Amino acid sequence: MKFKSKENYWTSLSDIMTGLMIIFLFISISYMIQVKNREKAKDDLVRDFQNVKVDLFNDLKKEFENDFKEDKWHAELDKDLSIRFLNEKVLFDYNKFVLKNEFKYILDDFFPRYMNIIMNDKYRDKILEVRIEGHTDSDGDYMYNLNLSQSRTRSVLDYVLFNGNEYFKNLDNDRKQLIKFWLISNGFSSGRILDNNAKYCIETGMTENKEKSRRVEFRIVTKSDQLLDEILKKIKER
Repeated sequence: MKFKSKENYWTSLSDIMTGLMIIFLFISISYMIQVKNREKAKDDLVRDFQNVKVDLFNDLKKEFENDFKEDKWHAELDKDLSIRFLNEKVLFDYNKFVLKNEFKYILDDFFPRYMNIIMNDKYRDKILEVRIEGHTDSDGDYMYNLNLSQSRTRSVLDYVLFNGNEYFKNLDNDRKQLIKFWLISNGFSSGRILDNNAKYCIETGMTENKEKSRRVEFRIVTKSDQLLDEILKKIKER
């Protein structure tokens, strides 16, 4: 009888251990499924934002391709969703920040069409900000050029919102607030000069093209850039 009781004891302990292992297995599987689902959701989100950038690029190209020609606007669209106006002779007088009439005409045509694209329902929740960037060549003092480039972007911002055509004035309040929320004016001085291929000299090591370096850009920053930064931070924290 004592031997049988001992046998029952070990059988019960074995059953308990088996039960605990099964519970632990179910917990592990459940956790793995949750992790997999989170990874899939993250991947789907990143893929969705990447598709948004591709679609935005294609829509901008389709809308403005004929206008970008050198004999019209002399502008170009980059894969980073920046539209670069490259002809400084049309933009501003030398060392001045007052918009020339030629650039005003371009902005009157460009800005309403541009905003109508990015305020489309499929894009508006994916956009973090829209930067108006001013860039100079490497000639002259850096801080002087910084002030000049910043003044030029403020002139552009002031014109498209308040002193240009009637587009912005005729928008409803919600759209006005959205545009004000998005738009940022930044002066970069000579920090991002370009080479002959309109690529950053600091990345290519090529000689500066001063004419391309002197420019104004409209750059769309999507929330995907912010999202990828957050993902990278989490990876580093692991």
